[in-house]
Amino acid sequence: MNKPLLLTAPFILAIGLGGGYWLAQQQKQAQAVQPTDAKQPLFYRNSMNPSVTSLVPAKDTMGMDYVPVYVEEKQPKILFYRNPMNPAVTSPVPKKDDMGMDYLPVYAEDKATTGDSAGSVKIDAVTVQNMGVRTAIAKKMPLSHIVRAVGRIAYDEEHITRLHPKIEGWIETLWVDKTGEKVSSHQPLLSLYSPQLVSSQQEYLLALDSVKILEKSPIEEIRRGAQDLVESSRERLKLLDVPAHQLADLTTTHNIKKSLHIHSPTNGIVVNIGAREGQYVTPETELFMIADLAKVWVYAEVYEYELPWVKQGDPVEMRLAGVPGRVFKGHTSFIYPYAEEKTRTIKVRLIFDNTQQLLKPDMFAEVTIYAGKQRDAIVIPSEAVIRSGTHNQVFIVRGAGKFEPREITTGLSSNGDVTVLDGIKSGEEVVTSAQFLIDSESKLNEATAKMIEPSAPQKTEPKRLQMEQGAHQHD
Repeated sequence: MNKPLLLTAPFILAIGLGGGYWLAQQQKQAQAVQPTDAKQPLFYRNSMNPSVTSLVPAKDTMGMDYVPVYVEEKQPKILFYRNPMNPAVTSPVPKKDDMGMDYLPVYAEDKATTGDSAGSVKIDAVTVQNMGVRTAIAKKMPLSHIVRAVGRIAYDEEHITRLHPKIEGWIETLWVDKTGEKVSSHQPLLSLYSPQLVSSQQEYLLALDSVKILEKSPIEEIRRGAQDLVESSRERLKLLDVPAHQLADLTTTHNIKKSLHIHSPTNGIVVNIGAREGQYVTPETELFMIADLAKVWVYAEVYEYELPWVKQGDPVEMRLAGVPGRVFKGHTSFIYPYAEEKTRTIKVRLIFDNTQQLLKPDMFAEVTIYAGKQRDAIVIPSEAVIRSGTHNQVFIVRGAGKFEPREITTGLSSNGDVTVLDGIKSGEEVVTSAQFLIDSESKLNEATAKMIEPSAPQKTEPKRLQMEQGAHQHD
């Protein structure tokens, strides 16, 4: 019954050997034709069943070619995937968190390439794009600042006059009797009766008479003494603030004036009247307080963090609700050397011209101080700085997807920018967004690096312990 099978078996075997020899020859010829630098597949894999392989090209039962498997270049190996919002949560396979964000891959890099500082992070380009990482270049540029504050208009203290009499007496007539009135220089303000003034006039007239009587004396010392007496009497009347027109009239007419006219020493407005008609006054009595409003002071309150910007001479603009549509220009003149206890602000004095008398004391105003520029400062966006306690940190871009943490010292900030005093050079690239995600990865990498570092050799035990151990050994 098996006789036909035995007869056909050698024939089938011969055909198989011949086909195999022909297939081997075809493969050798194909290899000879291919360039020497072409990639050679290691083997071929069944496209439907990857566990089935072949050393030569083949087809599966459905007629589909086996897939060649080549020697690939070495790629970073992904150890696991980490939750971007919670680095403690990991996954062995790619996945998304509750917010739909992709987990970040964590690569196993060769130690030869890990010469970076602790905390350096490397992220693939796709993840960097998905995270929305943006960067900016640190530039050396001038930085200016605008300080806005509330101001209060006040009198110019350098142009306030307080008028007191030089003698005692009674006010006879008060020609300026209302506060707020404008007065001009040398304008009569009041008349004052004083017995002391009357006696001083009498002495002056007697001195004048003596000069006339003794002008023909042959003795020069007598003539000179009479003239000196006239000069001293006239000087005394001047010191008592007798006006020039009264003194001239007294010299010409020899009529004693009962009252003294007191004149305004300057232009301005009457702020205060300290006496009224018929009142007895002494040199301690303040008759008038007169303020010149040609210039006014403005007090502005500046917060402590803005104080480093403000300098004397900075230009200032001021706007008032009582004068709509008008911008007044002035400058800073003084920065007070103390802070206000309740408001924790520093008072700054500003000066403005007020020839039109539009600026009135005790009015409130909006003040804008154009602070001086900080030149040759390295400037980065404020959003790039990660502030944690007493330390400020940024992430420097060291390459494609590679970020390095850097501690910096910051200076003044203005309009969304901040100056860097130390830690960054001009031209370096810093991360301005998604840096908190990078920071969490950096902190975890740094902690992991510290855990896998070999422990430092133990220090030599103190001499006291060595002596104790020696004593135990001796025992």
